[in-house]
Amino acid sequence: MSIVGDSEPVPDVADFGVTAFTTTRAVGTFGVNSDDPVREVMGRWAVLRRELLDRAPRFATAGQVHGARILSHDGTWRGWLRGEDADGHFASARGTAVAVSVADCVPVFITHPAGAVMALHSGWRGTAARILVHGLTLLSGAGFSVADTRIHFGPAICGRCYEVSPDVYAQLTGRDPGKPTPIDLRALLADQARAAGADRITISDKCTRCNNDRFFSHRAGDAGRQLGVIVAHRS
Repeated sequence: MSIVGDSEPVPDVADFGVTAFTTTRAVGTFGVNSDDPVREVMGRWAVLRRELLDRAPRFATAGQVHGARILSHDGTWRGWLRGEDADGHFASARGTAVAVSVADCVPVFITHPAGAVMALHSGWRGTAARILVHGLTLLSGAGFSVADTRIHFGPAICGRCYEVSPDVYAQLTGRDPGKPTPIDLRALLADQARAAGADRITISDKCTRCNNDRFFSHRAGDAGRQLGVIVAHRS
């Protein structure tokens, strides 16, 4: 089994020299808090690292905390970096693979034709904290035009399945519905992206809960986690 080959691909990025995907239940969990033995989970990480080596000598991950911090990576190091707590990665140079873990939260993939890539983990807290807007500001500040980016929102819980409290709904929209109400995080993120100047936006039609046979879902009771991975191939 190939982890890359058996994953859910991100569309419309191959012409940028980019590979991006969300792993699936079929290849197993990448979270160590599941029932799978740690040696098996870490074995999957090792297989993924080997599969990415021909594209990237660098691989960056981090502990996630449902915030808005994004780590920036240049092309001056090699190996597997486990960074400080953060919920996003920005690689300004080709040859750096980055990954975030998800299970209902939205994996956000951002690509630029010059080879800059970004992966974000955006649950309701990250969406309310505007991690995507922070990411696009970081990208722009590094000299990459937001208008030239392509943004994809990967498999995540859909607006029909994701009901939140009135307080959470108010934090996300500024409106208090007075009762638990469904909300579509990917639609909110797409609106944020457009407001920031991006217009090449795609959204996966996969819901982690509706398609629970293919993806892990926290709301469905899964302890497993899939990864959102993106890399601009080294020249």
